[in-house]
Amino acid sequence: MPIYYRDQHIGTRRVDFLVQSIISVELKALTKLEDVHFAQAINYLEAYNLEVGLLISFGETSLNFKRLLNKKIKPENPNKPSR
Repeated sequence: MPIYYRDQHIGTRRVDFLVQSIISVELKALTKLEDVHFAQAINYLEAYNLEVGLLISFGETSLNFKRLLNKKIKPENPNKPSR
């Protein structure tokens, strides 16, 4: 996905899955999720202006997942109800 800063294209990023252009899903196969993994997932939310993300790890003894929220969400249309 393209990344813009002040209407200038500055690069691209890629999230593992983007569900209906609303939810970012990051998959990991780690024995333990670290702060850096949460920071990466939140950074994707902010860069894509998405409200919700999932960080899922398959590397632990049981499935581990966290739901993340973008606190910096910028509404596309102030008259439109939030997602």
